[in-house]
Amino acid sequence: MSLMESFSAEVESIIASIQEELTTILNDDLAGLYIHGSLAMGGFNPDKSDIDLLVVTKKSNTVETKRKLAKFFLTCSNSPYPVEISFINKEQLKDWQHPCPFEFHYSEFWRERYEHDLARNTHEFLGEGSGTDPDLAAHITILHNRGICVTGEPIAETFPVVPHSDYLSSIVGDFQECLDRIQEDPVYCTLNMIRVFWYVKEGVISSKEEAGRWGLANLPKELSSTVNKIIDCYSSEKDDCQFENDELLRFRNYVANNVQIILS
Repeated sequence: MSLMESFSAEVESIIASIQEELTTILNDDLAGLYIHGSLAMGGFNPDKSDIDLLVVTKKSNTVETKRKLAKFFLTCSNSPYPVEISFINKEQLKDWQHPCPFEFHYSEFWRERYEHDLARNTHEFLGEGSGTDPDLAAHITILHNRGICVTGEPIAETFPVVPHSDYLSSIVGDFQECLDRIQEDPVYCTLNMIRVFWYVKEGVISSKEEAGRWGLANLPKELSSTVNKIIDCYSSEKDDCQFENDELLRFRNYVANNVQIILS
C-alpha cells in the first residue's frame, strides 16, 4: 500500500483536486507537489490538523497566477480542512539560503489579506516578487525525512539538504514563540515544545502526536497529568480543554530549562 493510499478517502480526494487545479493554473510550470507535516508523518487529526503542502514551480509566478491561486485556496481551504501551502521556484532552491525565499504562500492567517486584494483588485499582498520564510527550513527537513511526493521529481533530487543549524534555528524560533503563547494555545505549544526537546535531545524528527507519546514516557512523572490532558485534547474533538496556569508554567519551565542546557 502506498503512503497516499493510507489517507482517508476524503483527504485523498482533496489532494487529488488540489493537484488537478494546480495543473490547470500552472500548466507546464508545475514541477512537483509534496506533502509534509502531520499528514506525511501519520499523525493527521481531522479536527486539529492542517494539510501541509509544498509546490515547486519551474519559473516565477505572475501576479495573475497568484490571484488565481489565492482565489482557489480561499475556496479550498477550510472545506473542511485548513490548507497551508508554499510555492518555491527551482531557482530559489538552487543555492540554499536561510530563511528560504518563496513565491506564494497560503494559510488561513493570510485569508483576509487575499480577500482584500481580490475584492479591491489590488496587489498589496499578491504583488510581484517573493518573500522569505524561516519555517521552510523545517518543512524541507521533514520532507527529506518523512515527506511524500504526490507528483514530480523525487524529494531528494528536488530539495537541498538543509544544514542542521538552519533546521535548529527554524524550530527554536517557533519554540521561543511557544514560551510566550503557552497559555493562549496550550495544546499546540506544549506538543511543539516536546517535539523540539526530543529533537535537541535525541535528534528525532516527530509529529506532534508522536512527541506527546514520547513526552508521556520520558518527562518527569509530575508532568504526566498535564501531558495526558494535552494528548487527550489533541486526539479528540475537544476545543474547551481546561488547564491551570501553574501546570502550564511548570511544564514550560522544565522543558525550556532542559532545552537551554542542551543547546548551551
